[in-house]
Amino acid sequence: MHFPRLPDWAVYAAVVAALLVAAVGRQERADAPPAPPELDEGMLGPASPFDPGVVVDVPGQASPGVGTAFSVSDSGVWITARHVVDGCARTAIVIGEGQGVAAQVQIDPRGEAAILTTDGGAPPLPLGLSAGLRRGERAFHPGYPQGRPGEATSRLLGRETLMVRGRGARAEPVLAWAETGRTDGLEGTLGGLSGAPALDSAGRVIAVTVAESPRRGRIYTTVPETVSDAIAYSHKRAATFAAGQPVTTDNYGRVADGLRRDLRVAQVICLTT
Repeated sequence: MHFPRLPDWAVYAAVVAALLVAAVGRQERADAPPAPPELDEGMLGPASPFDPGVVVDVPGQASPGVGTAFSVSDSGVWITARHVVDGCARTAIVIGEGQGVAAQVQIDPRGEAAILTTDGGAPPLPLGLSAGLRRGERAFHPGYPQGRPGEATSRLLGRETLMVRGRGARAEPVLAWAETGRTDGLEGTLGGLSGAPALDSAGRVIAVTVAESPRRGRIYTTVPETVSDAIAYSHKRAATFAAGQPVTTDNYGRVADGLRRDLRVAQVICLTT
């Protein structure tokens, strides 16, 4: 039995096709995986060198003053802003009219937060440092502006970089908030509110209040990581469970009064001699 003889052009075409298939099969492919979903525009991203900066001057010597601190353990562990206690000869937590308890200070040199320890403490505030933050989110700042009981509320704008000049010059990420309310009758600076907790709507601490820009209507806080790092640096333990209270624009004044009354939020006194 004889098969028909194929034309020469058909043989050549089959050979060329086989060579092409072999060549293509040996080509290297290094495809990248699909791009991840775009970041939610409302969700706050990580710190970036492109974050806008805000400059704060710190004097060469600490001066007598007051600030705010809050309890994170009923064994006597408190958090405040670094510049409130940095350079103080003596530091005390005010527990009543003309009464205070001495506090030991531990400062994490990498951030704008400090840990205070006292003999005995107050009920702790719950921490919400791992919760994601969204632009427009509201915060509440209970403390002692101008050395008197008071509070403010704000909405999150985004990240900025705090440029500290003078003693302990450094740069660190902060959160910028637009002030949207404060204690009725409180005019002027919020000085003295430094060290106050920034609470979310569930009453959890998400940051520490560290600075303000009155002309811009801004309040600045640490980022949550700064608080976590300060606690880790001090080798102290914050309460793993603490009760919080829902906070709204209608009740934040009453909530703040309760926190101060229970000494969960307290005044800090810095003395230089």
